[in-house]
Amino acid sequence: MKNVILFLLLTIRLPVWGQHTVSVEVRGAETNRPLPGATLLLESTKAGFMTDSAGRATLTNVPDGPQRVRVSFMGYETLRHPFRTPVADTLRLRLEPGGHELEEIIVTTTRGTRTIADEPTRLEVIATEELEEKSDMNASNISTMLKETPGIQVQQTSATSANQTFRIQGLDGRYTQLLQNGLPLYSGFASGLSIMQIPPLDLKQVEIVKGSSSTLYGGGAIAGIVNLVTKEPTAEREASLMVNGTTAGGLDLNTFYSEKWQKVGVTLFLSHNSQRAYDPNRDGFSDIPQSRRLNINPRLFVYLSDRTTASVGVNASVENRLGGDVPAIRNDLSGYYTERNRSDRYTTQLRVSHRFSEHTSVYLKNSFTFFDRTLTVPDYRFGGRQRAGFTELGVNRYGQRSEWVAGLNLWTDQFREDGRPLSTPNRNYTLNTVGGFVQNTFRPEEFLTLETGLRLDHQATYGTFLLPRVSALFRISDGLSSRLGGGLGYKSPTVFTEETEQRLYENIRPIDPLRTKAETSQGVNWDVNYATDLTDDLNLSFNHLFFYTRIRRPLVLTENPDSTWSYVNADGHTDSRGFETNLKLTWHDFRLYTYYTFTDTKRHYGEINRPIPLTARHRAGFVLMYEVEGKLRLGYELYHTGSQELESGTRTRPYWLMGFMAERRWKHLSLYINFENFTDTRLSRFQPMVSGTRQRPQFVREIWAPTDGRIINGGIKLFF
Repeated sequence: MKNVILFLLLTIRLPVWGQHTVSVEVRGAETNRPLPGATLLLESTKAGFMTDSAGRATLTNVPDGPQRVRVSFMGYETLRHPFRTPVADTLRLRLEPGGHELEEIIVTTTRGTRTIADEPTRLEVIATEELEEKSDMNASNISTMLKETPGIQVQQTSATSANQTFRIQGLDGRYTQLLQNGLPLYSGFASGLSIMQIPPLDLKQVEIVKGSSSTLYGGGAIAGIVNLVTKEPTAEREASLMVNGTTAGGLDLNTFYSEKWQKVGVTLFLSHNSQRAYDPNRDGFSDIPQSRRLNINPRLFVYLSDRTTASVGVNASVENRLGGDVPAIRNDLSGYYTERNRSDRYTTQLRVSHRFSEHTSVYLKNSFTFFDRTLTVPDYRFGGRQRAGFTELGVNRYGQRSEWVAGLNLWTDQFREDGRPLSTPNRNYTLNTVGGFVQNTFRPEEFLTLETGLRLDHQATYGTFLLPRVSALFRISDGLSSRLGGGLGYKSPTVFTEETEQRLYENIRPIDPLRTKAETSQGVNWDVNYATDLTDDLNLSFNHLFFYTRIRRPLVLTENPDSTWSYVNADGHTDSRGFETNLKLTWHDFRLYTYYTFTDTKRHYGEINRPIPLTARHRAGFVLMYEVEGKLRLGYELYHTGSQELESGTRTRPYWLMGFMAERRWKHLSLYINFENFTDTRLSRFQPMVSGTRQRPQFVREIWAPTDGRIINGGIKLFF
């Protein structure tokens, strides 16, 4: 209790409010056209702003005296413009063309208004340009984007249907929250198939927080957060069409349209993905299932006034996925093994924000998710419906040195199982969570920014959780900075995990809330960042991260005497520790990325003191890109995954993956080709993937390497 009181005393401070408002207009120096989406950073307060469709922005809470604003826009030289308050007229700024400057990125996951460079919480961003590269490699879903990100491992859970989940810093996928526009849409039962059903084409950026993040978004964020931020309309219309085909029999049709008028804006994303059953190792069973999926995502933006904006959207995804015996799939034969997944995912999103004054604004955001899934194999069927909702009401208060965010949350999560056999226990559940949070970002000195937060969540089923969090940004010099942060977390138990997905939820008993407690955690991150210009043309940036997470009372799947399985709390803990090293070099039109991650995960309970299965201690990546802006892009990738331990205690072989892509772009047309895993590394080259008969096959459960092997894809993109 003393520690909590001390934390609250450190968190609560009286903010000091700014004095002035400054209007800014940003245009191109040669074209004199407005630059919508240009990023402005007020260097004295580190507050970030963005220009509207007319190239205008309003800087608020500007202190008295001499100031300087930094203006960035893709394809233009960064401008640092000095001025003195008060300012009598609009600052009219002109940016010179320059092909190598990248815009400052405003991040939204932590609910602040800062650029990524000034965010105390360590946060990684996959920006629009890199997302375009990843969509060339996989236009169907975001799995490639995630698995090529340092510190994230994509884990396949089915040999025949290719279902996948992902882990951060070696921890099970149930400990990570997958968000869209800050809304938790993919949790519980809805987490199944999620990363295989989300196309990357309408994403503006992806924001990743690694480490304990429950203070930000409640339970389930022990390992971290991945927030998918979708595009918003601008005054300049955007319309594109993408057609992608693969040698594995895949075909993707994607189209995106957005436009903004004076009071209204719209975005519309449509996607149709088809895939035939693919069997590269010729064992008669699919390594990529036959599938058909349709996505539609319309959003409407309403700009009621300079102070009030609103947006509403609907996301619908319908998929039929069929894996198993390839001849039976192609010829519609009965009597042979097939695994069918039918899923319907419907989500609504609403956000309204209103600015009362220069210093205070309020917002309301809400989502409802309707997820239905049916999984059918011979002699067994599992199906269910999830109805989940999330509502958040919050207030922001901005000052010269301090920013406050406070709010209330309500989560509702209800699962009902369909067609349950009489012999199977009822696995229905209802989890309702009420929460409140407060967060403060305070800049006492030029070299230091502190971000503190506190959340209180209550569930009728599992109790009350008090979750503090603190992070600090130290600016040691212009090119050297460091972040240190940590916090507490929790995860309410459900049966929807990687292990039960591998078993198709068969013979899994329901969670007993009278005998099961929520998992709790403590986590800490510390990183160092360094950036410098080695020469006029050679730029270097370096980041090194240390991390540690400890989970108390981890849920362990245990076999019962009647051959069923139950989750129980282990008498002990699991932990994950390690580090990541990232290096980037830029020289003229060349970019070199390289990283290395060391992850040491252990189970410490009972007589078990062993690594968590299917977690590579050593992983590394090497990416070399050559890009002429708007014309040509060439890329080579090389990834290494070290040895992993299986449940039996045996260790796997390390392996390498290589890829190459090329894209030629004109004003309204782009042609690309991608050679993924061209060395044809796959699990079937190391061990058999199936045994038994065609009617009663036994598939390998622990999938530690790719199963699909070499795939070439290519296509065309049209811009209107």
